[in-house]
Amino acid sequence: MIVAHPELSPPPPLPDGGLRITPLGGLGAIGRNMTVFEHAGKLLIVDCGVLFPDVDQPGVDLILPDFAPILDRLADVQAIVLTHGHEDHIGAVPYLLAHKPDIPLVGSQFTLALVEAKLAERRIQPYTLTVTEGQTESLGPFSCEFFAVNHSIPDALAVAIRTTAGLVLHTGDFKMDQLPLDGRLTDLNGFARLGAEGVDLLLSDSTNAEVPGFVTPEREIGPVLERTFAKASGRIIVASFASHVHRVQQVFDAAQLHGRKVALIGRSMVRNMGIARDLGLLRIPKGLVVGMDELMTLPPEQMVLMSTGSQGEPMSALGRMATGDHRHVTIESGDTIVLASSLVPGNETAVYRVINQLSRAGATVIHKDVAKVHVSGHAPAGELLYLLNIVRPSNLMPVHGEWRHLRAHARLGIESGLDPDRIVLCEDGDVVDLVDGHARLVGRVRSRYVYVDGLAVGDVSESLLTERRILGDGGFIATTVVVDSVNGKVVGGPTLSTKGFSEDPSAFDPVLPLITEALNRAAQDGITDPHQLQQIVRRTVGRWVNEAYRRRPMIVPNVVEV
Repeated sequence: MIVAHPELSPPPPLPDGGLRITPLGGLGAIGRNMTVFEHAGKLLIVDCGVLFPDVDQPGVDLILPDFAPILDRLADVQAIVLTHGHEDHIGAVPYLLAHKPDIPLVGSQFTLALVEAKLAERRIQPYTLTVTEGQTESLGPFSCEFFAVNHSIPDALAVAIRTTAGLVLHTGDFKMDQLPLDGRLTDLNGFARLGAEGVDLLLSDSTNAEVPGFVTPEREIGPVLERTFAKASGRIIVASFASHVHRVQQVFDAAQLHGRKVALIGRSMVRNMGIARDLGLLRIPKGLVVGMDELMTLPPEQMVLMSTGSQGEPMSALGRMATGDHRHVTIESGDTIVLASSLVPGNETAVYRVINQLSRAGATVIHKDVAKVHVSGHAPAGELLYLLNIVRPSNLMPVHGEWRHLRAHARLGIESGLDPDRIVLCEDGDVVDLVDGHARLVGRVRSRYVYVDGLAVGDVSESLLTERRILGDGGFIATTVVVDSVNGKVVGGPTLSTKGFSEDPSAFDPVLPLITEALNRAAQDGITDPHQLQQIVRRTVGRWVNEAYRRRPMIVPNVVEV
């Protein structure tokens, strides 16, 4: 098994006739999916998504792939192929097109409609090419054939990329629901045909590689929702991904059955469902969906709110309801709240915090741990093995997952009969060359997290995030002291200003004489440089705070010379 090595050097030139694969996101985390293919001097990008921050990244709104390795080659990019419309696959497209707006976007009708709506907000009019399953398009030296796959969003596609170097199958996100709500099955016949042709490299979704068995059909969720609606005596609030058209359809069907009206809450929910309705992917019975103002005039037993916020996002509609900050909805005893989604790894703490807040307000909260109100959109181990057995790839590169998912997928590859040397485990920035039918790790390019913080893109560094974490964990101390510019002795102060410590203003009085003593000793030793004196103050305060509070705050010393 070929495992990533952080010490890898930059890759050598691509051999003539070879295919280079460089993941710039999607490996080691759930999100930020982006893979660059290089052949015959041209580039093809598959997906361009965002990653949502966790608690260790305070103040960050989004995390982008690092475009630096391709910024000087954007003229060589033939297209960006988008496998489906989830944010972790399309969310970074506006940021890449900001560098070159005319890069063609290739995807299904629904996927491109979602992207175009995002780009319209930035006044970017993209060049798009709509494709459907069974279609083949030549994009420079890349011949791309598209296959239907079943996922938790309509119109998802896998893509087979043919070059003179070989055939690569990129599954995108997929599962093998045998009873999909829209009747759109994962094209196993097409995958088997590719297997017979000979797949040189398989890039396959690894998210549920640790989960045994096969996926539960989406159709089993509808009856559970209907029973939940039948039992509820008050308002019903359902939180789901804003792109999960099938789940929203099931909520609409249950509401219609039980004589309730539905209001959509959340900007992305309203936008996406409007697009789905216009494309005929969502059936809305006449009079079922009403505005919030009209819904609020109805008795509770006739109300359903379809909301965003299933991942515990603090600024989402459900997140604001949980904290009592929503302008229309205040959670009350008798409300039933359904979290109709799975937990994205890393969001567990936020989701359970929202569940507790809603429960404290008196609501009955139903989630996947207590009722089957959601099934994953990703293939578990049984389905991944099935895919491996019908495709029979020469090489396997697990993608889309944390390290534990990638390794579990690699083990499945070995169990299916693949030579361990033909399985490439990578992380973002690793460079893999497919030459003469063998995939090898050949080098590494820079692939850092690029943070979006408000309107700033890329201005937040890891050191700045470290400072923010210190501020959050340890507090802040500003120290000011006035010294004689000639002899360095203290002539004023010191004074301290603190945040995040005791509210007792005299709590830091014991450290003040210690600062004066340390600076006077430095003066006796002939130390008068302001920077050196600042370091003495920082060490003195830091040592005292550590002994008194067992904390490591951010200390900002200010030495003023007179």
